[in-house]
Amino acid sequence: MSQYDNDLVRMGIIHYKAGEYDAARRYLDRALMMADDHQTRFQANYYLGLIASDPAEKRRHLEEALAIDPNHGDARRAMAILEGKIRPEEIINPDALPEQSAETKTVQADRFTCPKCGARMVFDGDGRTLVCEYCSRNQTLDDQGVDEEQDFIIAMATGKGHRKPIAMQTFHCRGCGAEFLLPPTSKAAVCAYCASAHVIQGDSRELVEPDAIIPMAFKQREAVRLLVEWVQKNKIEPQGKVQPPRGVYMPVWTFDVTGAIPWNGRVYRNKKWVSVSGTQSIFLNDISVAAFSHHPELMKKLLTEYDFQNAPAYDPRYLAGWPAEVYQQTMSAASLDARQQAVHEVRKQVRGQFSDIADLSYSTANISIVSFKLVFTPVWVTEYPFEGQTFGVLINGATGAVHGETPNRGVLDWFGKLLGK
Repeated sequence: MSQYDNDLVRMGIIHYKAGEYDAARRYLDRALMMADDHQTRFQANYYLGLIASDPAEKRRHLEEALAIDPNHGDARRAMAILEGKIRPEEIINPDALPEQSAETKTVQADRFTCPKCGARMVFDGDGRTLVCEYCSRNQTLDDQGVDEEQDFIIAMATGKGHRKPIAMQTFHCRGCGAEFLLPPTSKAAVCAYCASAHVIQGDSRELVEPDAIIPMAFKQREAVRLLVEWVQKNKIEPQGKVQPPRGVYMPVWTFDVTGAIPWNGRVYRNKKWVSVSGTQSIFLNDISVAAFSHHPELMKKLLTEYDFQNAPAYDPRYLAGWPAEVYQQTMSAASLDARQQAVHEVRKQVRGQFSDIADLSYSTANISIVSFKLVFTPVWVTEYPFEGQTFGVLINGATGAVHGETPNRGVLDWFGKLLGK
């Protein structure tokens, strides 16, 4: 019986691909009636959903298919098209991406001015307030969380999942009328003439817009204090001027990953090697990947400290008066890093059960990325000179944690002895 229903599905698919939909429907309907396993039911429902012209019938079959395999990419994409979340003409071939224009383009920019006196308003760096620099009028920002993360399959089916900004941007200052040219990686800017704060509105057709933002929690004075404490703690004496930390918002991708990973290995028991195996189920929430290339090792440490799950929904007012970068790493490339992190977590879990396991192997075919979001994270950035080199320092703008590159300790000890310390 099992082979019979599989043969019916196979014939139905052959007729579907030949464009013979009536014949395909007959085979698939019969297969659905005779199906005795989940895979057969999935295949029959999925292809009946593709064939159906009635939206209600199409939805019923696709929902049945997704109930069996909720992470099936093609079925999720078909459902997204049915629900109007994606248009068929937006779907691309990721192996043959349409050429992206590199021409300079004009973008819209929001300008934030005080409704009382018309002066510039900037985000205060206290985590919640937009403040006027002239009359000190305050405006508290709403910190509601993200309602729903973006669907990974939908983004991967379009150019958004594979592109990064390459075109230069121009914008018109609403304060003084000046025209400015910005690099494609800029998300916020301050007019060089009237000091108006502007936040660039992205091109939603080309790029993924931010979903969430973790606000700056303190100002530059506090960042300087934290830097001084870190330098003293590490007994570093910079050889030259150290620039005050610069506050900036950096983009970070986060991914929700799920799956069941079968694994095999060997352990040494009772003076012989014994085969062991199992299946590790995972659901990892907010695996984070930096979307830029600055100080990658330091940024990895910062990423473990941010509270991505409770980050407020993105509001451009948080960027008023603060520089922000657009992502340099595409979502598709970052998702590969997220999958590697998921595999590393599975390996750690298995080795936690069998510390002496050898020849560990596993299959990652069933790892699926369900959803993602793009989050702006607050960072204070600076560098210090030492022995002809420059060492970077990053300060977490939300927690105040400091992470910096340090010279070789042997060099530091030698330098200390030279100074008689």
